[in-house]
Amino acid sequence: MTAPRSRRTARPADAPLRAIGYRRVSTGEQADSGAGLEAQRTALVAESARQGFALEVVTDAGLSAATLDRPALTEALDRLDRGEADVLVAAKLDRVSRSVRDFAGLLERAQRNGWRIVLLDLGDTSTPAGEMTANIIASAAQYERRLISQRTKEGLAAKRAAGVRLGRPSVLSRDVVARIVTAHDGGATLVTIAAELTAEGVPTARGGAKWYPSTIRRVLLGQDAAAVRAAA
Repeated sequence: MTAPRSRRTARPADAPLRAIGYRRVSTGEQADSGAGLEAQRTALVAESARQGFALEVVTDAGLSAATLDRPALTEALDRLDRGEADVLVAAKLDRVSRSVRDFAGLLERAQRNGWRIVLLDLGDTSTPAGEMTANIIASAAQYERRLISQRTKEGLAAKRAAGVRLGRPSVLSRDVVARIVTAHDGGATLVTIAAELTAEGVPTARGGAKWYPSTIRRVLLGQDAAAVRAAA
């Protein structure tokens, strides 16, 4: 679904183009370590200086490019539509999107609402040549992502067929894992289990004080939870 045409804020003719530099890394490990983020910032700053952009950098850390539904990117696109910025700049196309359909819609949205997309690995996508190149690269990126997904599923299926236990082993005590499994199998929700463990001061696998439903889900999918169920 494409965004409706917006009324853009006027920019003084002699003012520099306002650019939103977008950075993204795809995994929690990269987000925690900063791997790749500083390199992206350096590239964005250099390109903005070369083109005379007034740059502001925003970041989505630990999020994939499978969809455009990312907080920093969503806010940046809304601001571009409103005319609060003129250019979206990213180090590479795959930092913005790996979906041909999503990226095509993004190009259409930019053209309709009067802003530009500049990708350092492709150039200015507002030109016909830039748009064609961007669409070709986006198509290849989507194809690669689907191949990786297919190979991963096939690999997991082969391991299951060979009797390999899957899932990350828990580092929690057996008693805590058993309690979580028993509570969940007895009908307790993830939210309820997390709240009870937090209230009782039971530490998480990493020694944290607060449990989340997502944390409980990871325990239930782990090897120790499978062992508890098998022994029941």
